[in-house]
Amino acid sequence: MAECCLSAEEAESRRIHREIEKQLRRDKIAFRLEVLMLVLGNEGSGKSTLIKQMRIIHGSGYSEADRRGFTQLVFQNIVTAIQALIDAMRTLQIDYTDQNNISLVQRLSQVEVNQVAKLETWQADAIRQVWNDQGVQRCYDRGREFQLLDSTKYFLNDLDRITAPLYIPTLQDILNVKAPTSGFFECCFKIENCVFKLVEWSSVARKWICYLDPITCYLFLADLSEYDQVLYEDNQMEESLNVFKMILGNRWFRGMPFILFLNKTDLLEEKIAHSHLATFFPAFTGPQGDATSARNFISQMYMDRHEGYHEPIFIHFTCATDTENIRHAFNDVKDTIFISNMSNFNIE
Repeated sequence: MAECCLSAEEAESRRIHREIEKQLRRDKIAFRLEVLMLVLGNEGSGKSTLIKQMRIIHGSGYSEADRRGFTQLVFQNIVTAIQALIDAMRTLQIDYTDQNNISLVQRLSQVEVNQVAKLETWQADAIRQVWNDQGVQRCYDRGREFQLLDSTKYFLNDLDRITAPLYIPTLQDILNVKAPTSGFFECCFKIENCVFKLVEWSSVARKWICYLDPITCYLFLADLSEYDQVLYEDNQMEESLNVFKMILGNRWFRGMPFILFLNKTDLLEEKIAHSHLATFFPAFTGPQGDATSARNFISQMYMDRHEGYHEPIFIHFTCATDTENIRHAFNDVKDTIFISNMSNFNIE
């Protein structure tokens, strides 16, 4: 029967029937959809932190026993951070304000990081005193000139809590702690009957890329705050932009959506107040100290590298240590992937 001959009630019934069939088709696709997402980016961009967030938000989370397992790593991060500052004080020829700290520095420099299982009382006291030295604080402010953990201030400002006898790492501690990674690191979870598998890919694993299952999409993380980091005469953001361009041109990465997380918005806001973006990227003409203008300029630099490629790209500004921020960003990613797969099945 033609639509024009139907009564209003019959037409509404047919409309509801079509909507139900459409939803059933959507549910069928969602049920069998397995999403393999390759997580890419330079070292320190936040890939491992993102994987941890997925475990917190969509996975099994971290039990008390799991959190206890990070205690030694937190202590080792603290020693790594203070030793990096001590080395930089020497390299940058910055004097200690308190000369009594020189003997403490000598003892701390001799600590073997890999042998640290807990912080002894003398170590905690020495780290606290050295960290509070005004010369060390000036050194920290020049952190772009040497390799320094992003979590340095986070951990060293909270030594009293971390060195307490009954200390158990919090989720925020786990998100901030740095662990060496190599090869593949996987995280699997389920959202609305879709199985997601996130695979963190390190440079060591490049030769294995051809053995991965068919990839649904790629997620590239870039550090917004590295615009002024110049190590070994290379600007770290330029290096990230070049890696991004290289990946776009690689045959293994063609034909699928590209998700770009411009990460560490919190560190950008902190740094931009005293480090002008135009000093390192003269093309930037926005106001000095404005984080929004800075991140939009950086976003455009990545978009310029994407020019000429047909694969769609979706950009999100993120803070990988902020669980709610990542929850919202990944929900958007999930919707993007779901809509993309629906279009492949001619569902509108």
